[in-house]
Amino acid sequence: MKYFVTGAAGFIGSKVCELLCLKGYQVIGIDNLNDYYEVSLKLSRLEQLTPFSNFKFVKMDISDRKSILTLFSKEKFDRVIHLAAQAGVRHSMESPFSYIDSNVDGFLTILEGCRHHHIEHLVYASSSSVYGMNEEMPFRVSEPTDHPISLYAATKKMNELMAHTYSHLYGIPTTGLRFFTVYGPWGRPDMALFKFTKCMLSGQPIDVYNNGLLSRDFTYIDDIAEGVIRVADVIPVENSAWRCATGSPADSSAPYRVFNIGNGRPIKIVDFIQSLEQALGVKAIKNMMPMQSGDVYATWADTEDLFATISYRPSMKIEQGIQNFVEWYRSYYQFLDVKVQ
Repeated sequence: MKYFVTGAAGFIGSKVCELLCLKGYQVIGIDNLNDYYEVSLKLSRLEQLTPFSNFKFVKMDISDRKSILTLFSKEKFDRVIHLAAQAGVRHSMESPFSYIDSNVDGFLTILEGCRHHHIEHLVYASSSSVYGMNEEMPFRVSEPTDHPISLYAATKKMNELMAHTYSHLYGIPTTGLRFFTVYGPWGRPDMALFKFTKCMLSGQPIDVYNNGLLSRDFTYIDDIAEGVIRVADVIPVENSAWRCATGSPADSSAPYRVFNIGNGRPIKIVDFIQSLEQALGVKAIKNMMPMQSGDVYATWADTEDLFATISYRPSMKIEQGIQNFVEWYRSYYQFLDVKVQ
């Protein structure tokens, strides 16, 4: 079995590559190593994969149509796990065209590769941000997602629509995974845990939006990667009983599925910060801020259908997950403990 993983130097992508290699699969990983955040961190993630003889890295951009299609033709992949994307809700307001280039044009290139090379399953990253203005909790994949509130969310919604189109037209089995808030060692510097830790260890205040009255469905990286790989083994089939008027938007008469992938237990940001304070031994200096444009008050994943499908539930407790991140961060950046005044 040969896997093609895009975004292999990314937070989730590198962990997925690692687990696939540990399971004995051949893995070809690509990444364009862009500078949205420090490239050195991406390179360090890739270094963790060098001991695996069944892993090969190729520096490549998913929007490079000719190179991507040549790679499909050369390597003869069995399955594709597409995790490459321009991430970040707020950055999408500052650099909108980069989101269309990567998340829309790039995804189309991957779909075309799957179409012309008989890929048995395409698993791709969607996002909880597609729920947008939805207010009913927990978020369920059976609900419509027609009102995104950021361009990033709109591109992820477009990915789901494009995947359905290719599943319907060409019979390509596709599974979209709506990721919630992923955290853990090797995480992204633009995410809250990373930013909070850096500021707190440097004695700087942390920005806490909406006065801390937010909650997120935090899910540990190892649990996410295991879920992704298990989903890849469950290839969607056509549901002949499905009808557009009565069926779930997450299912179809085409070989198409969408799942939430998260912890299913939202954590208040104030409680999250408290756990981080305990792990660091540092009291946070909180800079209370108003709500940000494009942000949502809460995320909470209904994941029962996913767990029933893959027979797996996340097991990492938030306190231990944060502790694991702190230990990694201190080791990676060689930070000294900061004493509380």
